[in-house]
Amino acid sequence: MLVVEIVVFLFPALCILYNLYFCLAASLKKRNKISAGNPEAYSRIAILVPAYKEDAIILATVANYEKLRYPRSSFDIVVIADSLQPATLQALAETSAVVVKVSFEKSTKVRALNAAFQQLDNSYEMALICDADNLLDADFLLKINHAFLQGHMAIQTRRVAKNIDTPFAILDTANEIISNHLYRKGSCALGLSSSLIGSGMAFQYQLIKTAMLEIDAIGGFDKVLQLLMAEGEVFKKAGLKPQPIYYLEEALVFDEKVDNAAAFTNQRRRWLSSQYKYLFKYWRKGWAALKTGNMDYFNLFVCQNMMPPRMLLLTFVTLMPILYFFLQRYLFIPYWYWLILWAINALTLLLPIPRLFYSKYFLKGIISLPRAIGIMLALTFKLKGADNTFIHTSHSKTTVDNPLLDAE
Repeated sequence: MLVVEIVVFLFPALCILYNLYFCLAASLKKRNKISAGNPEAYSRIAILVPAYKEDAIILATVANYEKLRYPRSSFDIVVIADSLQPATLQALAETSAVVVKVSFEKSTKVRALNAAFQQLDNSYEMALICDADNLLDADFLLKINHAFLQGHMAIQTRRVAKNIDTPFAILDTANEIISNHLYRKGSCALGLSSSLIGSGMAFQYQLIKTAMLEIDAIGGFDKVLQLLMAEGEVFKKAGLKPQPIYYLEEALVFDEKVDNAAAFTNQRRRWLSSQYKYLFKYWRKGWAALKTGNMDYFNLFVCQNMMPPRMLLLTFVTLMPILYFFLQRYLFIPYWYWLILWAINALTLLLPIPRLFYSKYFLKGIISLPRAIGIMLALTFKLKGADNTFIHTSHSKTTVDNPLLDAE
């Protein structure tokens, strides 16, 4: 019985201590203030935007990109149009965007991007991958150009909420802030690769073009992409020296947060399915990489993929001290061990969140948390087949409404 208790306690304890380690590393790292103006050169950039049935927002996205503070001759907006309405295509033709029309039996972001790479020439130095709902900070291209000129060939920018207008959007926003702090800023502070998010990603052009040819994933393509970056071989094929994925905190990409239970369910089902699929698929390679000293690969594909969803981990370490309190006479581990674990986990979750969030959004998020936890619990039994199906999340927000921006 003691062995079982130790195992039950040890796994969440290791997960929480892992998160605490990265949280503290990020908290102690000073934010880099970059001066992106007047660069020595303006890299030629292709902004690649896969747009599957995104008629409601794609024109607003293109309009946002056209206003970016960067020489217009030095970047192209490439809309990869999949299943867009004729009226939308006609309206896009009147913009400055390059429209690449595609049609697939099974649509995926990977196929859309590879189709675009086949049609574009090699005159670009960088490629920026964005989702159709993503809006960009006015100086975004200046900032990624600055990082590129400093030698960063693979860059993940900071994705922030476009909207915080519903309880589920609040939870999604908090989740994004925590993930940015732990697995991107924290990882970079420790000399490891930032995890990729799937959008707001910038790469040396030949590097990403080469990498995408090796990917055929329906869901979770960003996980396969970061695997290729961590392995390092794709850098060599592109004639580059392998390096960690850099986290550019100062470059903001605005992402629409899910605003209802159905969208939350679809999104989390897709995420969970890809996480555990790649955990099992690359488990052995991850441990082999550790033996050869490739901590990047091991961290991304064993440590991070082993982490349970934060909502479920929070639920578990909240229930266990209560259970131990009432059953202490039959158990070996003191209940206050669980209380300490709960407190450390709470610290890790609360520390990255800006103060304004607590005064304006915290209560609304807490009220909706039980329903979200219930959805996550149910999803653990409904993951089969999710990684083989393209699950589309519709979008509708065309402007940014995020009072937390100045507070983060």
